[in-house]
Amino acid sequence: MKKLPVNLATGDTIRLSPGDHSGLIKAIIEEFAPRFVPGGVLIYAGDTGDKWGYFDKLLLAKLGVSVDGHGKMPDVVLYYPDREWLILVESVTSHGPVDGKRHDELSRLFAKSSSGLVYVTAFPTRSLMARYVTEIAWETEVWVAEAPSHLIHFNGARFLGPYA
Repeated sequence: MKKLPVNLATGDTIRLSPGDHSGLIKAIIEEFAPRFVPGGVLIYAGDTGDKWGYFDKLLLAKLGVSVDGHGKMPDVVLYYPDREWLILVESVTSHGPVDGKRHDELSRLFAKSSSGLVYVTAFPTRSLMARYVTEIAWETEVWVAEAPSHLIHFNGARFLGPYA
């Protein structure tokens, strides 16, 4: 089966199962990360064919987080070393955004993180985002792949940053 190549900032390439979901994950890594997480390090990228598509378990453990096979990881986890943030990204092509319930789940899963947590929902298009806009949790960010240089901030005192 053909795999979707995803180019990492390190120059390495990972391969994900083909499909819309993987296409959005590719855009998150190749378009979102360089713009909004410069110098960021990919820790995790889920794959529809293999849940643990790419996983730097050692780096995540170094940041205080360990997950077992039952933890529901976000679709992409990026580490932003300059700011000591973990960027947790949900890729929405068929499942929902970071809503209140998902925000709580991720908060518990990453509770021991030594880094601040930033929650991002990624959509391929604004029209798909419009279907979910009432569900998106406050104090989160939204990124739309069709307008990659823009970020939508859902309230709060900060712009793209963790909350206590």
